[in-house]
Order: sequence, then C-alpha cells, then structure tokens
Amino acid sequence: MIQTFRMVRAVAVAGIAALGVAAVVFALSGCGERSGLVEGDRASPVALQPGPQKLWPAWYESESRREGVRASGRGEPPVPLADAPKVPADGLRGLDPAAVLKADPRARSLIRLPLIHSPGRPGIRPPVFHDLTGDGGPPEMIVAADLESRRTAVIVYSVRDGRIVPILYTVGSRLAVEAVGTDLVTRGAADDGAEQVVRYRWDGVRLTPVRDEKTYKNASPRTSGGAGAPDSRSAPGPAKTAGGAP
Repeated sequence: MIQTFRMVRAVAVAGIAALGVAAVVFALSGCGERSGLVEGDRASPVALQPGPQKLWPAWYESESRREGVRASGRGEPPVPLADAPKVPADGLRGLDPAAVLKADPRARSLIRLPLIHSPGRPGIRPPVFHDLTGDGGPPEMIVAADLESRRTAVIVYSVRDGRIVPILYTVGSRLAVEAVGTDLVTRGAADDGAEQVVRYRWDGVRLTPVRDEKTYKNASPRTSGGAGAPDSRSAPGPAKTAGGAP
C-alpha cells in the first residue's frame, strides 16, 4: 500500500515538473514573437540625413570676418515679377540672371555689376540652381551679388504657376551659403562677435527662417526663439544696404 502511494506521488511530481518546463518554453517563445526579434531577420535600414552642400565654394572661406545676416520680413506674400522674361521648358536654368534681376524692382540696381567667377571684387556670382521647395518642379535660381560695401545680397527665385517669384532676400557680409537638403543655410558673424547660422525653409509661400543660432567662443550655441521659431531680430523687415541691395 505504502509502495503504491509512493509510486503515484512520484508520477504526479514528474507531471508537474514537465508542465512547468513547458510553460517556461511557451512563455519564452511568446516573448520572442511579440518583440519581433527573430534570429536571421534583417534590421530596418537607417535613413541618412543630407549633408551640407556648399554653394560658391570659392567664396566660402575667402573672408575671415562676416557680419550678421538680415532677411526680408514676412509682410505680404511675394508676388510674381511683372516684367520678367518667359520661363522656358527647362525652368530658370535657361534664363539670363541679369534679365531676371532687371525685372525685379528690389534687385534692378544690381545689374550694373559685372559677372565674376572668383572672389575679390564686386560683381554677380554665377547663379546656382537647387531645389529648395521640394515640390518636384524646376530648381530654384540662387543669385548672389558682392557689393562695393563688402556686403553680399542673396536672392532666391522660384517658378510659381509659370511665373518668376522672388522667395527670399537676405543680406550679409560675404556670406557663406550652403544647401542642406531643401533648406538654405547662411553662415556669418553677428555684430557681437558670435558666429551666426540662419536656416531657411520653404513654408509654401517663401523661404522662412526656422533657426537662428549664435555660437560664442567657449560657449554653447544659443538659439533665438528655440528650434523652429525664428527670433524677430532675424526678420526685421526689408533689409537695405548702402550699395542698393534689397
């Protein structure tokens, strides 16, 4: 009798142990399925962010001292140039930049300057074409004019509904300009000696400052208005220079 009882108890203990092992195995396999981490699966690719692309590299390091950047204010939406030349099928690439500047009342005085291919004297740099709106249309025309006052006017023209529209005016001293994806970035030195970086982004109407950052020597960067919110000082209204720039 006692021997039979012992046999039954041994069988029961073995069964309980087997159920425990099965439960652990089931729990582990269930966790693996829920996490989605299965041996042999490939990890999702990481999207690389676009790096800065220098526009007019010859001018990028040609000036050791640059002054702060001033951009045109928001104000009224930009309007198409009334007397602009007809836009060809390939977009602004097929146009003479001088003809576009002549049709722009704010930039007409710049056409007195010669076309230049290297820094060191006043003139209009060769135009650069880059997509700054991301809408799949023709790339924008970026024009920079170095003035006798040692300042530079940077103007961006876009094609909207078949007409030429100026979507950015910005002025600084021999600005370093680059494109990061569809954003336009200007680098210079503010009046207080800090390095100033202004980032512009298409908002559906114009290129708007989305970041205005100053970096002081031996200090961390300071962003005016926080990320995505420009400081009001970065867009004080239409910028003006002694050389007749916008």
